Parts: sequence; structure tokens; C-alpha cells
Amino acid sequence: MLKGTNKVETNRYELTISVDEQTFADACSKAYKKVGKKIAIPGFRKGKAPRTIIEKYYGAEVFYEDALEILYPDAVQSALDESGLEMVSDKVDFDLVSMDKSGVEFKITITVKPEVTVKDYKGLKAEKVKTVVTDEEIDNQIKAVAERNARMITVEDRASAMDDTVVFDFEGFIDDKAFDGGKAEGFSLKLGSGQFIPGFEEQMVGKNAGEEFDVKVTFPEEYHSAECAGKEAVFKIKLHEIKVTELPEIDDEFVKDISEFDTLDEYKADLKQKATEYKDRAANDYVENQLIDKMLEGFEAEIPDEMVEHRVDENIRDFAYRLEMQGMNLETYLKYAGGDIAAFRDTFKEQSLRQVKVRLALEKIAELEGIKAEEADIDAEYARYATQYQMDVEQIKKAVPVTEISKDIVVQKAIDFVRENAVISEVDAPSEKPAAKKPAAKKNATKKTAAKTETEGEEKPAAKKPAAKKTATKKTAAKTETDGEKKPAAKKPAAKKTAAKKTEE
Repeated sequence: MLKGTNKVETNRYELTISVDEQTFADACSKAYKKVGKKIAIPGFRKGKAPRTIIEKYYGAEVFYEDALEILYPDAVQSALDESGLEMVSDKVDFDLVSMDKSGVEFKITITVKPEVTVKDYKGLKAEKVKTVVTDEEIDNQIKAVAERNARMITVEDRASAMDDTVVFDFEGFIDDKAFDGGKAEGFSLKLGSGQFIPGFEEQMVGKNAGEEFDVKVTFPEEYHSAECAGKEAVFKIKLHEIKVTELPEIDDEFVKDISEFDTLDEYKADLKQKATEYKDRAANDYVENQLIDKMLEGFEAEIPDEMVEHRVDENIRDFAYRLEMQGMNLETYLKYAGGDIAAFRDTFKEQSLRQVKVRLALEKIAELEGIKAEEADIDAEYARYATQYQMDVEQIKKAVPVTEISKDIVVQKAIDFVRENAVISEVDAPSEKPAAKKPAAKKNATKKTAAKTETEGEEKPAAKKPAAKKTATKKTAAKTETDGEKKPAAKKPAAKKTAAKKTEE
């Protein structure tokens, strides 16, 4: 039971927890069953000595430490429930006050959620960009698809021209001497691409397949190779092929080849619908970004560093998971990026702080407005998870606690409340350019909003088991993190070693 609560500093509390005689005795019995089989007593086979014999041989306190480890998680959680405090970090300072057959008393010092103030979250103003999709945009999309489905054909009846692709051998010489890196065979170059140094591609125009000729150029003064920089060179060329890109005709047959539709009109209608939905989602994202920015202007709280660091951990885990889905791990990524983990963590700090602020603000609004997660909301969310992860609902319930589901539903309802009570005006274009989001390997978003500033969308976690932290219903400002909402880890408290440890062999 909770014996006392003492605020020791901002967001830090000391809890004095007492465990009664009977509860401690029960924990000692469990400890005997757990570790007794490891204890050797002269005259008994290992693990077969009765508890009374073990306690007589090593002392009554032989099982105390293991008993404390067994009862610690429930005792702490019970004290937290009674105090109404929410831990935001697994880091707990532990101090054993007393432990004997009459019970246990200990103190823990924990970091808790800060006190939060949110002002003026009703009547916030925002702009929503009108959703307009033009026929030109759809035509450009179809042209891009046609270009991806184009084929290269060899031209034999004319000389090379700009935009052709030529296949040739070359060898470069400076002062009649070949230089390193100046030779290749069967090289493909699209004329006009600017891939070679100035003047080279222009001299490839007007040549025929099979022709051999020289190209004379001068390397730029700032060329990366000192051997070549600023010098005149001659490239001996042998042209093998001239190729052009042939685009497919955009008609019903083309549409049948590249889509599930039978006609060009059907295909265009589908593209327009998808483009409209995409733009509408973007417009809603822009609205919520504005509302959240303005909501945070009235946010006040002294946020513990632990909350931000924990959010950084979550973001890095998300980033690492997405790298793994692309065949790379974080260690390899950092090696190629030329950075270390400390610098990498720093890149997430600003984003993580914002995510924590947003979550805390929305939780406070939910508290002030009496927003709750109804049973129907919870059932619907579990059903959504079951569909998403192709798992049975009961499996999802075991993997994701109802408390986590409920909290995410509440914060989602809070952002919906802010929007419902906002003043939103339609505009043709945003008056300010939307803030750029942090680069990240993208996931498949369900509903992206301002809140998920880095790890947009929803992913399948490893082993197809949704982690407790991944309980976002819709990816909004609400789902930035479940900071401070998990039970304290069942870690073994740093208690004084007892004789029991000497017996475990």
C-alpha cells in the first residue's frame, strides 16, 4: 500500500510503499518454489530440501530478495494507481527501508507527467485549400506512365540527334597520352542529358552508326581530377548504335495493359478520384498542422527530459524498422551517413519535443472536455487492428492493452474536438507554405495529420505482433507517443544481497 507521497522537485515524486506481513509471506512462498530447486543442502538432493530446512541452514531471510522482486511490480503499480501519478520513465531510484518477516517498506523516486495548461483551444482559425484536380494534371500522370512503359528501338536510317541514346566506345587522350578513367566500351549516353563535360554531347550529334571520329573538348578548371582540370583532350569515338524512346499510344489498349480498366475514360476517372482524395487529405493535414501550431501557442508545461528522450527512442526504433524493411540496418545507415548515434539522436530532438507537447496538450483538452473512449470505440479499434494485421481480435487484445487503445482514442477525439470548434475558411492556395516534414522512410498511412511528424502511417511490427506503443487509431497529432502511460518495468530492485545468493549453484 501507499504509505506516503512527497514531491521532491519538479516532476519528481518520492513514494513510500509498504507491503503487509501476509503479502510478503505469500511472496516468500513463491520465491521458495521459484529458487528452492536451485539450492543445495547437505543431506538432500539439490532442490529437494524443505523450505524450513533451507531457512534454518541459511537464515530466515534467504528468500527475502527474491520475494521482493516478485511483489515489486504489483506493489509499485498499486501505489501509482492510489497516488494518481503517471510515470514517464522506467528509471526509478530505489531505497529499501526495511524488510523482515513482518513485511517490507521501500521508497521509490520517479519522474511523472508534468502539470499542463492549454489556453484558447476553441475558435482557432485555419485555412483549408480547395481541392481542385485539372484534366491537365491527369493527362500528365498518364504521360508519365506511358514514359515508364516506353521501349528503346534502334534507328538505322539517320544520323544521331539530341535526345537520342547513343551506344559507343571511347578513349580520351591529353597531349597524345591516355589518362586514367578516360576509356569505356559499350557506353550508353542520352544526348542532351549533360552527363559529359560541356561540348562533348553536341559533337556526338549528326553521326551515323559504325562511324569513327574524334571529339575535342576542354576540361573545366574545377574538374575533380587534377590530371585533367583545365586541359584540352581528344576522345576517339566509335559509334555502335543510335536508339530512340518509343512511347506507347495512349488508348484503350494501353490502359488494358497497365491497369485493371478497359477504357481510357475509366482510367482517367479513377486517377481523378484518387488525386482528389490525395489532395483532400493533404488539405486536411494542412488544416490540422495550423490548428496544432496555434494550440501549442497556449501550451505551458515543464516537460521532463525523460519524456523527450523516450520519444526519441521510439522514433529511432521506427526509423530502424523501416530501414530493415528496405534491407538495411541502422548501423550500416550511420556508417554510410558518416555520423554516430549521438548526433543521429540529436536530429530527432526537436521533432520529439513537439510530439510530446502535442500529446500532452490533447490529453489535457480531453480531460477538460470530459472526452472518453466508449466501448463501441474500443471494439471498433480492435476490429481495425485485427483486419490490419490479419489476426484474431482476441490476439490483438492480448498484445495491446485496452488502456493504450483507450488513450489513443481519447487523444484522437481531442484533435477532432479542436477541429470541430475551429473557424476554417476555404482558400485557393495557402497563405503560408506548409512546413516541411522530417525525411523518413514512408509507411502506408491511414490518416496522416500534423501529429505524426516523422513516422507517418502504420507499419506491421516484427513477428506480426502490434507493440503496445503502436496503438494509434488514426495517425494524428494525438498519436505521437504514449509518454508516461506504461506500467513500471518489473525490474529487480537494488536490495541488499542475502544468503540465498550463496546457495544458487
